[in-house]
Amino acid sequence: MKKISKFICKHYKLILIISLLLLIPSILGINATRINYDILVYLPEEIETIKGENILSEDFNMGAFSTIIIDGMQQKEIEKLEDEIRKIDNVEKVVGITDIVGKGIPIEMLPEELVDKVYKDGSMLILVTFKEGISTDVTLQTVQTLRDMTNERCKIGGMSSIVLDTRELSNSEIAIYIVIAVALCLLVLELSLDSYLVPFLLLFNIGIAILYNMGTNVFLGEISYITKAISAVLQLGVTTDFAIFLYHSYKEEKEKNQDKQLAMSEAITKTFTSVLGSSLTTIAGFLALCSMNLTLGKDIGIVMAKGVLLGVISVLTILPAMILVCDNLIEKTRHREILPRFTGVKNFIVKHYKGIAITFLIILPIAFYGYTKTDVYYNLDKSLPKNLDSIVANEELKNKFNMVSLEVLLVDKNVPDDKVNNMLKEIEQVDGIEWTLGYSKMSKVLPTEMLPEDVKSIFISDKYQLILINSSFEMATDELNNQVNTINNIIKKYDEKAILAGEGPLMKDLVEISDHDFNSVNTVSIGIIFMIMLIVLKSASLPIILMFVIEFAIFINMGIPYYKGEVIPFIASIVIGTIQLGATIDYAILITTKYIANRKSGLNKKMAIEESLKTSISSIIVSGLCFFGATFGVGLYSKIEMIGSLCTLMSRGAIVSMVSVIMVLPAFLMLFDKIICKTTIELRKIRKEE
Repeated sequence: MKKISKFICKHYKLILIISLLLLIPSILGINATRINYDILVYLPEEIETIKGENILSEDFNMGAFSTIIIDGMQQKEIEKLEDEIRKIDNVEKVVGITDIVGKGIPIEMLPEELVDKVYKDGSMLILVTFKEGISTDVTLQTVQTLRDMTNERCKIGGMSSIVLDTRELSNSEIAIYIVIAVALCLLVLELSLDSYLVPFLLLFNIGIAILYNMGTNVFLGEISYITKAISAVLQLGVTTDFAIFLYHSYKEEKEKNQDKQLAMSEAITKTFTSVLGSSLTTIAGFLALCSMNLTLGKDIGIVMAKGVLLGVISVLTILPAMILVCDNLIEKTRHREILPRFTGVKNFIVKHYKGIAITFLIILPIAFYGYTKTDVYYNLDKSLPKNLDSIVANEELKNKFNMVSLEVLLVDKNVPDDKVNNMLKEIEQVDGIEWTLGYSKMSKVLPTEMLPEDVKSIFISDKYQLILINSSFEMATDELNNQVNTINNIIKKYDEKAILAGEGPLMKDLVEISDHDFNSVNTVSIGIIFMIMLIVLKSASLPIILMFVIEFAIFINMGIPYYKGEVIPFIASIVIGTIQLGATIDYAILITTKYIANRKSGLNKKMAIEESLKTSISSIIVSGLCFFGATFGVGLYSKIEMIGSLCTLMSRGAIVSMVSVIMVLPAFLMLFDKIICKTTIELRKIRKEE
């Protein structure tokens, strides 16, 4: 590493020029990376509901559909609107009641069984099917075109409409997220460092690493809007302390050596050694998300692990070049450090460590109980503002037509009509089912020869017949999930290969897969990070103590919503524990490694803890506050609750972990000092001597 560090310091101007030039392909990569706004895309391909979606696309040319609510329009106006909609490239079919029974027939003369489903209080429904999938760019543009061509008397519901609003809202907010995060981090750094200029250099360096990270996402093809929204602020929060450490090391080396290049060379070598273990645990925590069956975890995990790695590389190469170029300006802008030394905190912890341990034992069961009882929601509508066009439309579908969750049943084409109708009678008896609609049922109401070929092609393909099932139950609720199970049991009696698809069954799969992921991803992250700490600390007991302290902080953080009566989005419950563990275990490793070094040098346990806290508290507080600052403001500002909740939990988790490490960990190190010395390779000699 010394040869590399000397090379960096010798060619620091060249490195700075190259790093700035690399921003060009990074920005091009950012623009070329597609952003996905549909979480259901991340469900595994092998599940039955996804196979059903593929059949809809391949056999019925129905990648997605939207329901248009038309208020107060005359029949001729509706027919004209339908004709205009059919001209849009991505539109496959447009079906209203007049398309089924023929144009020019007054609504009053139509069969009541059909009219009740699509006409209420002057409002009429039109079903529009799209060739492309729910969240493709083409479909989203089609929905936008529909909005532009219809007036205020038309509302467009469905998942594609929700995805479009999510995209527009997310894109309008993301730049503000970064501004808020940078402003709060800058405030923390200005208070904690001794130069007005250095915080700007540190943040500029991290900004370059963030652009590199976002630019290299082009090799992934696309990333989730959640990943895009949180990756920049999260990368800022978890890599700032690496940059701070390099600056502090450079300051120390400069006091020993007036040659700034030699001083920086030594600082780079020291920083590499110090951040290696910390960055590995952070990267491992993010990579653990890749074990999720819901591949959104892989999306977040790869992007963030890559971000930490690029952050470390930029700290060891670009930041030294910046500091060397601006060294004179740094000296001119020096000021007294405003952040206190926290001597009182250190003395309190050492004096009252037994009381702190008792307090821990009291809080632990309360925190764990809240952690296990915190409720989550899966309905994606709930994470968005109520005034969005899609939410308003879906609310009207719910309130006026009792249309909450539309399910799509795919049955073998050769199943006889009478058998299908018997099946539908059973389904209609299921609690919460409003109505069913298929070709076999329509042919009972209207003569077959009256049904247009366009309508028939919606419900019949070469292999399957399609049946629409309308449920009044909210998506992702226990009621709907039980209903889906009941319908599946019914349809399998009539056709073993029948598939129930649509938004309701997809959300049910999302619930079940997420519940599994919650347990598996936490187990994987704990296992991986535990193994890394075994290697880094060379101790059988210390990894257990450190993990216990951070898990305690996670229990508190995730238990608070229960005691506040809050319900959090499901994705937060899965990823927050892993993110908090990976991002804040560094705080515990810092104190522990200094404790080991102090004990090796001959200090007793009390003096070792005093010295460890003296040299660690400020660093941990600055790191924790930077993580807090990078995420807290975004949590307050974001109108997308999915993102807001994630950032709120991350910001609170940073503070809770910071306090737990500073207060609880030293107490444990003192209480279990004898066991630690016995089970830690570097401290066995001390144990024998004592």
